[in-house]
Amino acid sequence: MIAFAELILNGLVSGLVIGLAALAITLVFGIARFANAATGDVMTLGAYAALASSGLTGSLILGGLAGAALGALAGLAGYLLVFRRLSGRSSVAALLASIGVAFVIRAFMGVAFGHQQQVFQMPLVRPWRILDIRIHPNDLKLSLVVLLALAAVFALLHLTPIGRRMRAVADDPALARVSGISPHKVMMALWLLAGAVSGLAGTIIGIKTVVSPEMGWELLLPAFAAAILGGIGHAGGAIVAGIALGIVQEIATPFVGFTYKIALSFVVLLAVLLVRPKGLFGTVAGAR
Repeated sequence: MIAFAELILNGLVSGLVIGLAALAITLVFGIARFANAATGDVMTLGAYAALASSGLTGSLILGGLAGAALGALAGLAGYLLVFRRLSGRSSVAALLASIGVAFVIRAFMGVAFGHQQQVFQMPLVRPWRILDIRIHPNDLKLSLVVLLALAAVFALLHLTPIGRRMRAVADDPALARVSGISPHKVMMALWLLAGAVSGLAGTIIGIKTVVSPEMGWELLLPAFAAAILGGIGHAGGAIVAGIALGIVQEIATPFVGFTYKIALSFVVLLAVLLVRPKGLFGTVAGAR
């Protein structure tokens, strides 16, 4: 039971990171109307920025801010250079373009940083023991960072003018344009936000594991699964589904091994979609 409880706690931490990545995917889908396959590589870019910044400054906080900032800039650059030019085209064209952007980013990181695994320099900390359950302080700190980031994103979406404009464009782009909302400004804000969320998610997963050019691609599949499972375009659903998949993966590890635990999350996804084809939270919606 103690080992089972520790697996659940580890799954909560992993699930929060998956949910953060899924949030970036579902925001883009809810407003720009296509699945952004470059999300994973923007995550990796943010992790490398955080790794370099923390190495220079000795501060993980500054590293995290650098990762989020570079992720935001990468998201905005992708929109201005590629996705804006595809406005009005089919979602398939945008999806294929995002795959191309992902390969370009991954190739750049491979040339710039090499393909060897790198790690963040973390101080050694003894885990806490509560009822014989080991709880690592660093996991709690990372979970707190994710929760604060999620709170900031939802506050921006619901309590700020730009957030209301983003939700208006998500609900009805034509009506939003007639109402005087500039789709271009909304899209710029969207890509900055999605890029920052991706960069922060990559930083956190890099701190928990290792940093390599393929790191984001490996997390992209569970993130897509969480976005679909939660109801693609539903921001809250992506978080809930990400946490659920994280717990399922960790609980399954002793039975199927580390290699196949990701496959089990897709089994859960298929089982749920057979019952609820539109995901856990019903109809496709914008960022709410």
